[in-house]
Formats: sequence, C-alpha cells, structure tokens
Amino acid sequence: MGDVEQMLARAWLKALTRGAAREAAPQSRYLLHGLIVDLLAALHTDRFDVSVGVQVGRALVAAGWTDEMVPWVSARVLHRLADHCRHPDADARLAALLAGLGQGHQAGLCELRDLDHAHTTPQPDSADSGPDSRFRMVFDNIAAAVAIGDVEGTLLEANSALAEMIGVPVESLQGISVYDFAHPDDKEHIRSLVFEELVPARSGTVRLERRLVRADGTIGWMSFAITYVPGLGDHPDYLLAVGGDVTELHQRHEELHRQARHDPLTGLPNRRMLTERVDELITTAHPEDRAGFCFVDLDHFKAINDRYGHSVGDKALSAVAARLRNSVRDQHCLLARIGGDEFVVLIPPPASTSRTTLIADRLLTALAVPIIVDGHSLRISASIGVIVRPLAGADTESLLAAADAGLYNAKSNGKGHWVLQILDA
Repeated sequence: MGDVEQMLARAWLKALTRGAAREAAPQSRYLLHGLIVDLLAALHTDRFDVSVGVQVGRALVAAGWTDEMVPWVSARVLHRLADHCRHPDADARLAALLAGLGQGHQAGLCELRDLDHAHTTPQPDSADSGPDSRFRMVFDNIAAAVAIGDVEGTLLEANSALAEMIGVPVESLQGISVYDFAHPDDKEHIRSLVFEELVPARSGTVRLERRLVRADGTIGWMSFAITYVPGLGDHPDYLLAVGGDVTELHQRHEELHRQARHDPLTGLPNRRMLTERVDELITTAHPEDRAGFCFVDLDHFKAINDRYGHSVGDKALSAVAARLRNSVRDQHCLLARIGGDEFVVLIPPPASTSRTTLIADRLLTALAVPIIVDGHSLRISASIGVIVRPLAGADTESLLAAADAGLYNAKSNGKGHWVLQILDA
C-alpha cells in the first residue's frame, strides 16, 4: 500500500498547490501522506468512524490550506481511495469521509476566523502562527505514526503517535537509531530492506511489518511504509516512515490461524494441522528418517451417543482427548483429532519400533479406567493401527491411508489392542 499512498499524496499535493504563488513546503508531502494513511485505515476498520474525515479537514486548515475550494479539490483526488479498499461498503464509507472532510474544513475556517478576530493587533510574524507551527501541530496530532530519519537511520523527527506506540515521551525519540525498539530477531531484516535496497537506490518505497519491543518490555507489531525522499536545494536526503501499530490485527490473524488448525471440542490439533506437520517432515526428511503413526478409533462409541445423548458423548470425547494427550505429553509427538471418534498420534523422527509401540501401549492404558460423565461410568476402549515407515519419498495421504489400513486390521482381530506394521516404502 506504500506506493499507493505515495502516489495519492503527490497527486493531492499537486492539486492543492496548483496556481499557488509559492511552492509548497517540503513537509507538505509527508503530511498529506499521513492523512491518507488515516483515511485508508478508516475505510478498512471494523468500526467505521466518520469523524476521521472531519479531522482531516481540520488538519488541512491547520496546515495552511484555507481556500474554500480545498474540499472539492481534495475529493477529485481522494475518490481513488475506494479503488484500494476491498470493504463491501468502501464507496459509501468514502463518501461519508469526504463529506466529513468538507465539514471539518469549514469548521476549521470558522475557528481560524474567530481566532483572527480575537487578536486586536495582527501578528503575521508570530512564531505561533506561521506555516511551520501549523505543520508542527498537524504532524503531532495525526493518528498515523510518522518518523523522519537521516539515511543512516537516526531519527530526526517523530510524532506523538509513534511515541505512544512505543510507550516513551516523544522528545526521547530524537537522535536515536531506528533499531533501538526493533525486535532483536528482526533487526537484520530491517537493515537489509532499508540499507541494502532502499538507500542505495536513492528512491522508492519499501514496506515492512515487523515486531517492536515497547518500553515496558511487551512485544507488538508495527507496519510502516518507508520512503526515500531526495532533499530540496541544500537540504540532505531523508527517510520518511509512515505507519502504525498492527498488533491487534496480528493477534486476530494468529487466533484465526489457531482456530483453523484446532478442533473446537477438544482443543487438539485437527486434520489440517496434522497434514501440514507431516508435509513439513517429508520436505526436510533425510533418507534414514522414519516416522510413526498411531491411528486411534474408539470402540463402539456410537452406543454412548445413542444411549446418553450427544452432550454426554461430547464430554466423553473431551475427557478421552485429555487422557490421550497426558499419556504422550513427554514424547514430543503430535496428537490430533481427525474425525468424530478418531485420533492420530504422529511420532516424528527418530521413530523406532520400540518407541512407537511404547506410545501405543500408553494410549491403551490411558483408557483403562472408566470415564465419569454426568454421573455415568463409561468404559471406553480403542483399537489402534500402528505403522512405522520412512519419510523420504512418501506423501502425506499415503501415510495416513496406511495407518488407516492398520486400524482396520486391528478392529478385525478384536477390540482394545493395537496392530503394528513396519513398511519399507
């Protein structure tokens, strides 16, 4: 999204300064860049807030764009924001934001006129009323985190949003390295992206999404678009970073990832996670690596559902899962629920025959004592198909099919025991 933000910021600046008597200040581009970040965030957020548009309108006045046509000129550029938002209500949201921008701009003009009337003596050269102070006010109050650094990575300017994200006073950020709050494991990635790609090219934008270590020691996630900005005249080149805290978004993605790979009833990994883990083992397997599989099927479990109902059956399955998990907790293997009353234990390399059969014995022993559910004493046994086979050259489905075939053999020869197969390929 960094390229989109930069493109729109340039177009917006060009539209706002067309016909102006003087060229816009160098800060204007990254000020508009920050406002675009705010608008894009408002378009994508779960809880839409139209006041963001109002704040943007006020910010334009504070930055010195006080012509009555500014909202109309801005809308001619900003209508393109909807093209970069996949939210189903993007068009309606953008219309509301642009209307809010107009309202905020008008309100800002009224406040500015009231302020002018309040002064009995004009102060055109006052340090508090010039374009630099107006820029500073907007820079410090836009919602996006903004930092300006030299090409060596030292921070020259930072706003309050960045300071709040890190948890430090804003004045403490000036003069520090961009690495000071980066997670140690991510510093090399940042260095490579910024100082081996962006800075040598002396142009362009890179986007990074990496961890940061806050002042209180907690870990968060930050997302930034970093742009190389050539200096104007005698001014040196600098790096502009605009972004924000995406910790909540990462946490949401992690939770969705977890839910997609775990069984909601028992909390165990599901078939998807099992197959992903087997795929990983096959991909990294050495020729001599063997894996073990215990394919567990509860005997006559349907009778429990038929007799006591599915509520008791679900509680029984959860209790079975807990017992199976505890029985192999120290064996560094993966226990997954892959169906109604079916479980699979994956024993990664080195999976010897003795280790795999030990685990199979533990699984059976875990169910030896009746399970008590809602006052009912339930005797639950299991049949287990056990295989040990090389991983190199195998595929996940054939491995699980072989374990399933072993389970069929176990059930055919009575209940409550395991049957082992050792396969060479």
